[in-house]
Amino acid sequence: MTQTRPALKTAWPFWPVVPLYPYGQRRTIRREAVEGTIWTFDQQQGIFYVVVPIRMTVVRLKAGGLLVYAPVAPTEECVQLVRELEAAHGPVRYIILPTVSGIEHKVFVGPFARQFTEAEVFVIPNQWSFPINLPLSWLGFPAKRTHVLPANSADAPFGDDFDYALLGPIRLGLGSFEEVAFFHRSSRTLLVTDTLLAIPETPPEIVQLDPYPLLFHARDRASDPMVDTPERRIEGWQRIALFSFYFSPSALEVPELGELLQDARQASDRSKKGYFGLFPFRWTSGWRESFRSIYRDGRLLVAPVLQVLILNRAPEAVSRWVEQITAWDIQRVIPAHLAAPVAATADDVARAFRCVCEGKAELPAEDLETLKGLNEALMAWRAVPPPKQP
Repeated sequence: MTQTRPALKTAWPFWPVVPLYPYGQRRTIRREAVEGTIWTFDQQQGIFYVVVPIRMTVVRLKAGGLLVYAPVAPTEECVQLVRELEAAHGPVRYIILPTVSGIEHKVFVGPFARQFTEAEVFVIPNQWSFPINLPLSWLGFPAKRTHVLPANSADAPFGDDFDYALLGPIRLGLGSFEEVAFFHRSSRTLLVTDTLLAIPETPPEIVQLDPYPLLFHARDRASDPMVDTPERRIEGWQRIALFSFYFSPSALEVPELGELLQDARQASDRSKKGYFGLFPFRWTSGWRESFRSIYRDGRLLVAPVLQVLILNRAPEAVSRWVEQITAWDIQRVIPAHLAAPVAATADDVARAFRCVCEGKAELPAEDLETLKGLNEALMAWRAVPPPKQP
């Protein structure tokens, strides 16, 4: 069941802190993932209309009350949807920041905690900020209610409901990567942030509330009209997925400047919203095959950016973490992005991480060229350490 509150305000006034589309307006969709137990709250974010879902998960605790994993923007609409759960199941008791490097998750924790003043905030260790490493209280976290997550889940106040396992820190020069996976024992649900994803074949519901980004990317040229049909929405979504995974997949070509400017003069949308007609994309006939390679019938995978730039710096640590989480009796996975919930077992999770733990490449090498080039550049600048063999 999907629920929104369209009559309520969706404004997010702090969007300039992390200026991502849709900027000052953020719609929220609440869905029941496990009956009477787990709910997901989807919003969307992106750059240049490459928009994807960002997700908060709320879990009912056995002792009463709610735990929030990876908060999203606490708009009036979002807060009201949470208040309805509080009325039925008790107050938000715990708020979890499950990452150290995901600013798109970190930025919402302080504002969310100020809306739910009974909640204790738990963050994973080794938090950092850039360009200046500031205390969490300076970043808006409530000083008296913010705690570092205990190393052992049995020592956490919500240990009766959850096991959890920390990945990292994986040192990356300027900062580090770290994430905590939560396992809700009674529902056999694994909560992750960025480490695992599954791509839906059709546009997620939250993205379809405003189809403009889908129709923008469904075009082959700037002059193509933005015709709103289910087929065009699907084409736009699948191209967006390729952008978000590869930055520049092999099926994408960038026109020369002269051609780009000439196309802009003939664009179907020359407004500010349409970037004044600029549309620097040309898709070759192979883009559908590229999408099929990452879609994989909706199965779990590790995002290419993590495969090429981050997790391969510490394959042994990743392997130890995967051993921990696959010891749990997993039935479903809820990532903080893209599709959810994803029906999956511990074997499915282990299979997704073979690319890192065993060095088994499963994605087309030609689609990874841009990320590999970025990896080489970062190493040349000594911004990241070299990768390690599994």
